[in-house]
Formats: sequence, C-alpha cells, structure tokens
Amino acid sequence: MSAHNSNSQLLQNHNLQRTKCLVYTRVMGYHRPVESFNIGKKGEHKQRIQFEEQRCS
Repeated sequence: MSAHNSNSQLLQNHNLQRTKCLVYTRVMGYHRPVESFNIGKKGEHKQRIQFEEQRCS
C-alpha cells in the first residue's frame, strides 16, 4: 500500500471527526481568512516561508 492510499484511508476512517479550520493571515494591518483570497493570492500565501526568530544574547 502506498503512502497516498494509506493517508486517504486514514482520512476516510476519521471523516466524521473532521471539522473545517479557517486560516487567517494579516494583510495590510488587519486579519483576513485565506479562503477569501483570489487564486493568485492563495498561491502567494502557500509560497511564504515560516521562520523562527533567534533570541538575542
């Protein structure tokens, strides 16, 4: 069984427990849900890189 098939099977087994999750991002000083973005803005959002700030000593 491939990884894709096992992931699909796992999702199907737990489908009733799943809920929709809204992802918000800060745009021009306020927060907006990513699902309201147009297709180009959604693509740009997926390309963003997460970073962790290093602590100054």
